[in-house]
Amino acid sequence: MLARVPSVLVGILLAIYWARVLHLARKIRRSAGHTANIIPPGILGCITRAVWFPVVFLWITIPLVEPFIAHPPAILRPLIIWPIISWIAVAVAVFAFVLTLICWKNMGNSWRMGIDPTEKTALIVTGPYAIIRHPIYALSSLLMLATIAVMPSPLMMIVGVLHLALLQLESRREEKYLANLHGPAYLDYCRRVPRFIPRPLVSR
Repeated sequence: MLARVPSVLVGILLAIYWARVLHLARKIRRSAGHTANIIPPGILGCITRAVWFPVVFLWITIPLVEPFIAHPPAILRPLIIWPIISWIAVAVAVFAFVLTLICWKNMGNSWRMGIDPTEKTALIVTGPYAIIRHPIYALSSLLMLATIAVMPSPLMMIVGVLHLALLQLESRREEKYLANLHGPAYLDYCRRVPRFIPRPLVSR
């Protein structure tokens, strides 16, 4: 059971992470009068949420529940458990969460969970956004990879692939929206700042 402690810790961290997301959405609704586009307008936005909401639920639930099931089905069981790797992954998850808190604070009322093409938001290019264009998405990807390292079960891997794919889709939709909204200023920002991985680790 001790070997499964990292899984439970990551599950608790994920529950706190997504509770914070809901808190931010409520806070923005009070201050700005909308729900931060948790369910964005448009067919594509609704379709992505129809997939993403169950993915997030499973992402939180699997590492919390599996350690307490006496005989979990094969799809839930980790394929392998490396205690040292698991604890390193917990540290990485905490690191990603703390940096995400900084990103949320940097975004302020400009934070959104989805895209509303009719909405005009400020272009944030300072703080973490001066290093990469999508720090929250990058850190969410890192948090997912840390979860898979702790809980490398077949179902968790499927959840991870879906989440990472949706982040890629959302980042590109967001870039198209911001390019239309901010024009040359955003295009110049894209030329200077890489999408997910900071320089000098990547040339773009």
